[in-house]
Amino acid sequence: MEKWVRDILEQERKKRKRALEVKTLNKNPYLYASTTRWDKTKKKIKKVTEYIGRITKEGVIERNASMQTRSIYEYGNAQLLKQMSQDIQAPLAAAFPQRWKELLAYALVKTIRPVPLRLVKSAWEKLEASQENSVPLSPNTLSETLHETGANYHGQKLFFDSLMNDSRMLAFDLSSIFSESKTLGFAERGHNPNHAYMNQVNFMMFFSIDKQQPVMIRPLHGSVRDIKALKDALQDVNVKKATVVLDRGFASYHLPALLALKNFSFILPLRRNFSTIRYDEPMSQSFTYRERGIKWTKWAQGESFLYLFEDVKMRAEEDTMFIRLMDEKKKTRREYANASKRFGKIAILSNLDVSGEKVYELLKSREDIETCFDALKNELENDKTYLRDDDAVRGYFFVSFLSLYLHYKVLNVLRKNKLNDKVSVNEALMELSKIYAVHDGGKRRLSAIPKKVEALARTLDVNINPKP
Repeated sequence: MEKWVRDILEQERKKRKRALEVKTLNKNPYLYASTTRWDKTKKKIKKVTEYIGRITKEGVIERNASMQTRSIYEYGNAQLLKQMSQDIQAPLAAAFPQRWKELLAYALVKTIRPVPLRLVKSAWEKLEASQENSVPLSPNTLSETLHETGANYHGQKLFFDSLMNDSRMLAFDLSSIFSESKTLGFAERGHNPNHAYMNQVNFMMFFSIDKQQPVMIRPLHGSVRDIKALKDALQDVNVKKATVVLDRGFASYHLPALLALKNFSFILPLRRNFSTIRYDEPMSQSFTYRERGIKWTKWAQGESFLYLFEDVKMRAEEDTMFIRLMDEKKKTRREYANASKRFGKIAILSNLDVSGEKVYELLKSREDIETCFDALKNELENDKTYLRDDDAVRGYFFVSFLSLYLHYKVLNVLRKNKLNDKVSVNEALMELSKIYAVHDGGKRRLSAIPKKVEALARTLDVNINPKP
């Protein structure tokens, strides 16, 4: 290898921070990125190279260089997300040393604009972050990344453990997306809130209430029901003495014994038809929650406690609705006499011996996990046609989780600055995309920043001009 070629190779290695090598064809040197992959078929590690460009004495002429005319890039949006990702970069690199940059770059793109898989590379190249790190995001590379990530159960568990290890208050829930794929093992017929008996992929999530962040996600077979999903999920949880807040769909007389195996406390709302609920129990205590009057009482129920609440406003609303149904001859006076005992009432089983107000607040704090599901399902709907096998499903859910994690990091900053009622996460990222980086003749500068955007960036503490 000639000295000038070797010099350029070393320069490119420092600039791109990747493993690079030179191949010679017809006496012309070409630059390639090299890495290793696990070949599942042959059960061994194989070397993989990716073509970058031709090496000349003036430098590297990259592939499709004649078409690369972009010199202005979105900067502010990705810069905020890069700051938000600082706490997960080390555990992500530890869990996926060969693929963590692709995973993080893909997550950044999904958080800014959830485009289909085939458009991720184009969306990435609009961000200045693509100039700082040469990360391959072609559809083929992303497909490989999803499969390898999905197959690496141990790596995912290491990463989730790092997020969850000091959480003491966890919300858990289950949701699903429909799929008509014929090759997807996860897609099975199962029950769902829409009462549609179709092929679906279930997924479960743990949300840390004390951190206000999602901390674990797992796809499940569509036929797996709530209690079985929780039992399976608890095997992957390493935290001790946490409190788990559940949905009423998990209500079961066997649940306390299941959670006792992990020494967990629990908050479990019960369905209204549970025979242990004494709806006639007098309520002598009360508090106010979000300007709503709440009455409550509690009594011992085995080794746990049953808390009974009455939302005064909800009672009036349900009473009014039932009377309207009687006027329409859809309900009878006898049905009213039986149903009215339950109007506005919520029963919660817990092994915590605390005030009713504390238990009620813990129950309501799980609302964020429902918001998580809504955001995640919208993304999954966009790309579910790409989920062709089980490894791809696991990998795609993991990347979607990273995107959701970054979304919540930004949301928490907006909440801290009391902006979340005025500016959504998507709006904040769209406004920050108006901060451009301009590359001109080897020099870089930022474009003029609109006053409104500059104020938002200052409030969110975006480091617009970080030191090298």
